[in-house]
Amino acid sequence: MHPALDHWLRMSFPDRLATLRKQHSLTQQALADALGMHLSQIKRYENGTSQPTLEVLKNIALTFSVSADELIFDDTERSPPENLRLHFQAVSQFGPEDLQTVLNVIDGLMLKHQAQTWGLPRQVTAETPARKRPATKAARKRPATR
Repeated sequence: MHPALDHWLRMSFPDRLATLRKQHSLTQQALADALGMHLSQIKRYENGTSQPTLEVLKNIALTFSVSADELIFDDTERSPPENLRLHFQAVSQFGPEDLQTVLNVIDGLMLKHQAQTWGLPRQVTAETPARKRPATKAARKRPATR
C-alpha cells in the first residue's frame, strides 16, 4: 500500500476532514459556506468535539468527491482480510464472463451460509408448542373411540 494512502486510512474523522479541506485549498469558513453551516460547526468537527449527521456526512462526501466510507472508517474496519484482498485483485483482472461466474459462486455461498444460519431445526420449548402433524387419510376415516 502506498505510504500516503496508508497514513490517510489510519486517520480519525476529524483529521480526515481537515486534511481533505486543506487538500482542496479551502479554509474552514469556505467549507462551512459550501456546506451551508456555521464556521463554529466545522471547527467542532475538526476538533472532534462534535460529529456530523448522516446528511452532513453525505454533503461532505459530495463536496470532496469521496465516499462516506472513506470519511468515517479506518482501513481495518471496512476492508477484507489480506488474503481475500489479493484474491479480489486477481479476480478484477478477469473478463466479464469469468467475473460474473465468480460473483455467482460468491452469491451461492452467501445464500448457503444464510440458509444454514437461519435454517436450524426449531427447538420445542414449553413456550412454543410442537406442530401438529396433519391427519392421514386412514386416521380421518377411523371413528373416534372413547
